[in-house]
Amino acid sequence: MKDIEIAQQSEMAPIVDVAKKAGLEPDDIEQYGAYKAKIKLPLKKTYNTKRKLILVTAINPTPAGEGKSTVTVGLGDALQQLDKKVIIALREPSLGPVMGMKGGATGGGYSQVVPMEDINLHFTGDMHALTAANNTLAALIDNHIYQGNALNIDPRRVIWKRVLDINDRALRHVVIGLGGLTQGIPREDGFDITVASEMMAVLCLAKDIADLKQRLSQIVIGYTYTKKPVTVGQLDVTGALAMLLKDAVKPNLVQTLAHTPAIIHGGPFANIAHGCNSVLATQTALNLADYTITEAGFGADLGAEKFLDIKTPVLKKTPDTIVIVATVRALKMNGGLAKNDLDNENIAALEAGYANLQKHIYNMKRYNIPVVVAINQFTTDTQAELNRIKELCATDDTYASIANVWAKGGTGAIELAQKVLETTDQEHDFKQLYAPEDSITSKIEKIVTEIYGGAKVEYSPKAKKQLKQFAELGWDKLPVCMAKTQYSLSDDAKLLGAPKGFTVHVREFIPKLGSQFIVALTGNVLTMPGLPKSPAANGMDIDSDGTISGLY
Repeated sequence: MKDIEIAQQSEMAPIVDVAKKAGLEPDDIEQYGAYKAKIKLPLKKTYNTKRKLILVTAINPTPAGEGKSTVTVGLGDALQQLDKKVIIALREPSLGPVMGMKGGATGGGYSQVVPMEDINLHFTGDMHALTAANNTLAALIDNHIYQGNALNIDPRRVIWKRVLDINDRALRHVVIGLGGLTQGIPREDGFDITVASEMMAVLCLAKDIADLKQRLSQIVIGYTYTKKPVTVGQLDVTGALAMLLKDAVKPNLVQTLAHTPAIIHGGPFANIAHGCNSVLATQTALNLADYTITEAGFGADLGAEKFLDIKTPVLKKTPDTIVIVATVRALKMNGGLAKNDLDNENIAALEAGYANLQKHIYNMKRYNIPVVVAINQFTTDTQAELNRIKELCATDDTYASIANVWAKGGTGAIELAQKVLETTDQEHDFKQLYAPEDSITSKIEKIVTEIYGGAKVEYSPKAKKQLKQFAELGWDKLPVCMAKTQYSLSDDAKLLGAPKGFTVHVREFIPKLGSQFIVALTGNVLTMPGLPKSPAANGMDIDSDGTISGLY
C-alpha cells in the first residue's frame, strides 16, 4: 500500500484532543479545521531544562533512500507506546521537493504525520506568508530606489532576492525594471526558493515577536554607492513585514497516525540554509513534553552540525541523544554499488560504505553527546546485512538498532526507543565545534577538516574581498552556515563514502545579519534548485471527490 493510501485510511483524532494530550487548553490553540491548529503566542508554560531533547540526523542522502522523518515519527510513536509524554517537532515541507524530486515529506508507511496532503501542500499558509513578506520587501526596495533613493542604494549591490516556493531554474537570474521610465530601475536580480530566504531563517530562529522584529530590522538588503550596508530598519518597513508574519510565526500542531502530538513549523533546507525547525516549535515541545524528538535536514555534516553550532546557542538546550539514521541500501550505494544492484545482498559493498556512517558517528560524538544508530529497515534487506551493520557499529562503541517503522509504526522502534531512553539519562558535557570569537575562516576550516574530513579550503577572489569587508564591518565573528551539496561530505556530489584530502571551494559569502550568521556558498550549490526530468508532479492527481493520489 502507498503512503498516501495508508494516511487516507487512517482515523485522525480531533485536534482539540491532540492538544489536550500535549497539555494545551482549548484557548491555547487556533483551529485550522478539524485536524490542524496554530499554537498561540506568547507561550504560557515555563521552560524545563530537565526535559529531554533527542536529535535525529542521518548519513549523506542517496537515491536509495534513508527515511529520517519516518524514523523520527516511528521513534515518537514508540516512546508513546512506552507511556512517555512525547512530542515530535519537525520542519514543514517545501513545494519544491514535493513537486520535484522527493515527493511528500511527512514520513512513510505506518510512520507518518497527518493530514499528510495538507501538510505537504498549503498546510496553514506559512510558506505563502514567508514568500509574501520576502517579496514585499523586494518590491519596497525597488520602489525606494525608483522614488528618489534617499538611502543612496546602489542598484548593482542589492543582495535581497525575490523567492518562490517551487524549483524554477528559469528564475535564477533575471533582469527587472525593463520597459521604460515608469517601470522602475533596470537591474539584474534573481529568485531563491522560499526555504533559502533569510526570512525563513529569521522566523526559525526568533524566540518571540519582539525578537522576530529585531531580527527583521537587522537584515542587510544591499549596499550604498559608498559600499555601506543598508538594512530593513533603515527602510522603515520592519513593522509591515512582521505584520505579514503574524500567523506564520505561530507553531503548527498536528498528529501522527498513532495520535502522537507533532509540532511542524519552519522549513529551511540544510544544504543551502540552516536546516532546522523553529526555535519556537522546539521550545514549545520542550515546555509541554518530557521527551522532544526533532530532526535536522540531510546528513549530519549539514543539518546536525548547524543544529549544534547555530540553533543550540539560541535554544539554550543541547540534545541529550543523537540518533543517526542509516539504511543497508544507502550504505551499499556509498560502497560503490549501482542503484539497480541494491536489492541483492552484498556484504563487501556494505562494509565499504560503512565509512560514511562511521564518519558521522565520529563527528557527532565529538560534541560529547551520546549517539545511537537507527537502521531503517527495507524489505530487501537481508538479516546478514542488518547484523553486519550492528557489528560494525559495535566496533566503534556505538549501539545500532533495527527500526522497522515503515511497516510496523512505533511497534517497530520499541528497542530503539528503549535504548534512547537509556542514553538520554547519561551525563554529557556538550562541546561546540568552534568558539563564538573564532574568525569566519577559522570556523570554516574546523567544519571542513573536522566534520567533512577535508584537507583545506580555497576562497575565490570575490570571497576573499568579502572577508576583508566583513572584518571592517564587524561581521567576522558570526557563526557560519555552509551551503554545500548534501550528497557528499565534500563539495563534489560524486565523492561518496568518506573521502579524505579534498579541498572545499568557497565561491561567495552572503551576510545574513537578521539570522546572525554568514552563509558560505561552496562548489556549485544553488539556492534555487531545478526540477528533474520526470518531476513527482507528473504522477499527481485529484479526482471529482477531492481525493488526492500520487503524493508520496
